[in-house]
Amino acid sequence: MEKNMSVTIAGDVLCDIVSGFLQGIGVHCYIDGIDAAPGGATGLSILLNRITGLPIGMLTIWINLPLMVASWILLGRSRTVKTVKTVLICNAIIDLAVTPYLPVYTGNRFMACIIGGVLVGIGMAIVFMSGSTTGGSDIGAKLIQKYFPHIQTGTALMVLDLIIIGTSILMFRNIESGLYGMISMVVTSYVIDMTLYGLNRSTMMTVVTPFSDKIADVLMEYLDRGCTLLECRGAYSKKASGVTLCVVDRKQMYKAKKLIYQIDPKAFLIVSEAREVYGEGFLASDQE
Repeated sequence: MEKNMSVTIAGDVLCDIVSGFLQGIGVHCYIDGIDAAPGGATGLSILLNRITGLPIGMLTIWINLPLMVASWILLGRSRTVKTVKTVLICNAIIDLAVTPYLPVYTGNRFMACIIGGVLVGIGMAIVFMSGSTTGGSDIGAKLIQKYFPHIQTGTALMVLDLIIIGTSILMFRNIESGLYGMISMVVTSYVIDMTLYGLNRSTMMTVVTPFSDKIADVLMEYLDRGCTLLECRGAYSKKASGVTLCVVDRKQMYKAKKLIYQIDPKAFLIVSEAREVYGEGFLASDQE
């Protein structure tokens, strides 16, 4: 057990290190050099860097500190610990291993925002695969939704990012800075989607397994998603079994599949695209 835990921790740290370099190169070498702030804590850090001259990674950590404390208190410890580790490692790499040694790209600004967005997107996807998050606006959106549940997470994220992008236009006095920031943000989101699960916002899993109760318990505990249990009988084997139905967020599919096969390596898993999901944790039923 201790050996498996050590391997898991080492794997998580390795993912954070790789992600830190990818995001650091994307931000320092490409995005920061074109005076663009693509939303989130990183975008806000770029703006504050212009005012204070302090390193972007350090500013990102400071921005995340109050969010981490609020997340620890209001959202729970298990959701916060991994994010704290990821934020510290990734931003330390940006300041200590990327910024001092790698040059800033001085070519075409449009290409810079595309390349930067791709690198940041791949880096963030690696973090999500490890079961962590990058903090920042993700936590801010969840905190907003906790007190204003009628606001969807995606809407809250979009509002926060647009405020930062709008501020970048005023600070840099150049509307192109806002446009490049928005392009970079869209590219990052697209790359995350394509790297992990395509463009599906939500994914429905149908798991046929004799361990349906246990799988449902694990999914509810680690992913905070509700499940539905059904009884079934194999047409060929005539044996009774169980079915677990669960709809997860696009960022959770990789982790969910891993949890399922840890419990039952022979589970029969059907993954379906869910274009619209109404109910708690997804879209409000009265949104239209």
